[in-house]
Amino acid sequence: MTPPVVLTIAGSDSGGGAGIQADLKVFAALGAYGTSVITAVTAQNTRGVDAVLPLPPRTVTEQLDAVLGDFGVLAVKTGMLGTPAVADAIAEAAKEGRLPNLVVDPVLVATNGHRLGVVDAVQRLLPYATVATPNCAEAAAITGRPVTTVEEMVAAAEALAAGGPAHVVVTGGDVDAGGESVDVLHGAGVTTLLRGNRVATRHNHGTGCSFSAAIASGSRRAIRCRRRSRPPRSTSPAR
Repeated sequence: MTPPVVLTIAGSDSGGGAGIQADLKVFAALGAYGTSVITAVTAQNTRGVDAVLPLPPRTVTEQLDAVLGDFGVLAVKTGMLGTPAVADAIAEAAKEGRLPNLVVDPVLVATNGHRLGVVDAVQRLLPYATVATPNCAEAAAITGRPVTTVEEMVAAAEALAAGGPAHVVVTGGDVDAGGESVDVLHGAGVTTLLRGNRVATRHNHGTGCSFSAAIASGSRRAIRCRRRSRPPRSTSPAR
């Protein structure tokens, strides 16, 4: 059986815990065939980002054309875009309908505070997103309002959804809600709080990348389920 194809458009993490490397691991774990478009090369590990080298937009679009010209991609996720020019190129591809089931992880700042993107670049893609998955800091940067409580997460999710994404998940790993971790999902005018027990850990590098990659892999599963659930064509019995 040929596995479904999922595409990640993001930066490379030399430590393997985030970015392209994390996305490809998640795709494989969930049974998808992972393809990639690298937007930047970083020197990083679990302790932080030491250097970032954005790739030229032409190099990014050449990678994208190569993948889309050969593979039947069912879902796409974006992470670190690097520069506004690269974001423009990816947004143009999305506008043309070339990036199906698009999941936008608006990577703006690394865990150690190193800035990896600009708000304007992310905003170029949001109108074409099926799902956007900002954390609280990213949601605050995009909306221009504080996001430090569950109530503020709800307001941010609603505001971001008004900008185009069909669904927004504001992840709440940075907010301690009384021993719980709460993610806020907003879509189709409905807000849902996704609650779970909070786990005390310092091993959180790449969690946002892995989460959005899992959603992209899940969206291709939904496509397959919809295809399989179609009733068979009716046939007349032989006479």
